[in-house]
Amino acid sequence: MKLVPSGSQTVGPFFTIGLGHRCAAQPVATTPITVCGKVVDGNGNGVGDATLEIWQADPQGHYASDPANASGIATGFARIAPDELGQFTFTTCRPGPVPFDENTQQAPHLVVLVFARGLLRHLITRMYFPGEPGNPTDPVLQSLHFERRDTLIAQSTAASADTLEWNIVLQGENETVFFAW
Repeated sequence: MKLVPSGSQTVGPFFTIGLGHRCAAQPVATTPITVCGKVVDGNGNGVGDATLEIWQADPQGHYASDPANASGIATGFARIAPDELGQFTFTTCRPGPVPFDENTQQAPHLVVLVFARGLLRHLITRMYFPGEPGNPTDPVLQSLHFERRDTLIAQSTAASADTLEWNIVLQGENETVFFAW
């Protein structure tokens, strides 16, 4: 059998091989937070062949590349492969606020890249934490129309105070806000 590469205009296919080691909780001295959700298309169907990349700061607001990062967070990075229904779960720590410019802090958030079928380029979004005091003044959230901000803020679940739910809607009604970079 000869393997033929897919066309360069197509993203994927994505495989779960090699992703497992990236999904473990990062070793930090803070309460772990579990995020669960679903990646759905415009019809509300789960996108099981998506891949999520998560980038985040440590609890003190330092990224892994920052020399001031002494928290023990290994990379601030993870790759997550949703199941065949588009459902995902990962465990991480709550990041700290990070600078936006010399005078402004961004509220704690995760940067999320979405790779999925039909996308020629990955999508970039953010997940913010519910009830975070910095959310009302976060410059990125403030740049969005009020009704659209909720697509970026996870919801607390009844199951546990340390479990959040956040769904990624690729298009249509309640589409998650995506950013052009």
